[in-house]
Amino acid sequence: MAQKRDYYEVLEVHINASEIEIKKAYRKMAFKYHPDQNSSDPKAEVKFKELSEAYGVLSDAQKRALYDQYGHDGLQQQMGGGFDFNGSGFGDIFGDLFGEVFGASGSRRRSSGRAGESLRYNLDIEFDEAVFGTQAKIKIPRYKSCDACDGSGVEAGSQPEVCPTCKGQGQVRFQQGFFSVSQACSTCRGEGSIIKNPCKQCAGSGRQREEKSLSVKIPAGVETGTRLKLLGEGGAGSKGGPPGDLYVVIQVKEHPFFQRRGNDIYCQMPTTIAQAALGADLEIETLEGKEKIAVSAGTQSGDLLYLKGKGVPHLNGYGRGDQIIELIVVTPKTLNARQRELFMELAQEDGDESIHEQKSFFSKVREMLD
Repeated sequence: MAQKRDYYEVLEVHINASEIEIKKAYRKMAFKYHPDQNSSDPKAEVKFKELSEAYGVLSDAQKRALYDQYGHDGLQQQMGGGFDFNGSGFGDIFGDLFGEVFGASGSRRRSSGRAGESLRYNLDIEFDEAVFGTQAKIKIPRYKSCDACDGSGVEAGSQPEVCPTCKGQGQVRFQQGFFSVSQACSTCRGEGSIIKNPCKQCAGSGRQREEKSLSVKIPAGVETGTRLKLLGEGGAGSKGGPPGDLYVVIQVKEHPFFQRRGNDIYCQMPTTIAQAALGADLEIETLEGKEKIAVSAGTQSGDLLYLKGKGVPHLNGYGRGDQIIELIVVTPKTLNARQRELFMELAQEDGDESIHEQKSFFSKVREMLD
C-alpha cells in the first residue's frame, strides 16, 4: 500500500500556515484538479481526492492537532479508525467554490418553498404596564397561506408541471470555455416547476392578506426598546416555506410623577420649611398606592429617601429595584401677617449671621424651583 503524502505537502503550505492560508491554497488547487474540467485525466480525480482529504484534516482544529502530534497512523487511531473527510468542512467550501461554476456536480436543486417575511410591530404601553406586565391585544396585517389552494398556488384539481426547460432541476447548464456554468432557469425562475392553471384567489402566489388578532404577553420589567419575538407569527411562507417571525418592539409612555432609572424609580417630594426643620410623617405615591414616609428633623433640600423593593421588577429575573425620593424644601413666595410675624421672631432668635445664611439658602431654593 502506497504511503500517504504529508498533508501540508499536498496543499503546498507551511506547517505553521493559518486557517485562511490553508483554505486559500485548497481553493486554488481544487479549481485546477476538479474532475469536471479534467474528465480525460484519471490522475486529476486521484489528486482531487488527495486534496480533499488533506483539507478535511487541516481545516479542522482538532484533527489538525492530532495529525501534527501523531501523523497519519496516529490520527486514524485517535479518531477511532477512520473518519469521513468529506464532512469535515469540505462540504461548505465545496458549495461556495463550485455551486455557481460547476453546476449540478457542486450544487443542490433550489427549493421551491420560500420563508415568509419577518414583521415588526411598535407597541405603546403605559408606565405601570411596563413595570408589572400586561396582556396586550394587537392586530397584525400580514400574509397567510391561501385558503383556496392551501398555499400551493395551483387551482383546485390541477397540479404544478415539471419545467420542460430544466427538467425540474431549477437550473440550466451551459459550457463557458472549459467551465460548466449553471444558472437559475429563466422559464421557472429556479422553481423547477411551472403553474399553468394558477389559483384565482391568490393569482398563483399561494398567499393572501389578512389581519391577524394576537394576544401578546408583556413580561414585567420591560422598557422602551425591549423586543419580544413571536416565532412563526410573521408572514406565511410561499409554496410550503416556513413562516417568518413577529418582533414586538416596546415603547413606554412617560409617567407624570415617576421617572425610571434602570430598575429604580425616581420621584420628588415637596416639604415645607417647618416639616424639614421639625421632621414629619408624610404620605407619598408609590407604584402600588400611597405609603407613609418619615422625614427627619433637619432635612435639607436634595436629601434622598429609599423605599426598598418598590421599584421595577428585574426582567426575566428575581427581585425589584427601589423607589428613590428626593426631598425638595419649598420656600413660600407669599406670607400672611401671622406667618411673617413668626418668621421675624425666628430671624431675631437666630441672629444676624443666621439670617444671612437663611437668606442665602432661601435664594438657592427659589432659583431651583422657579
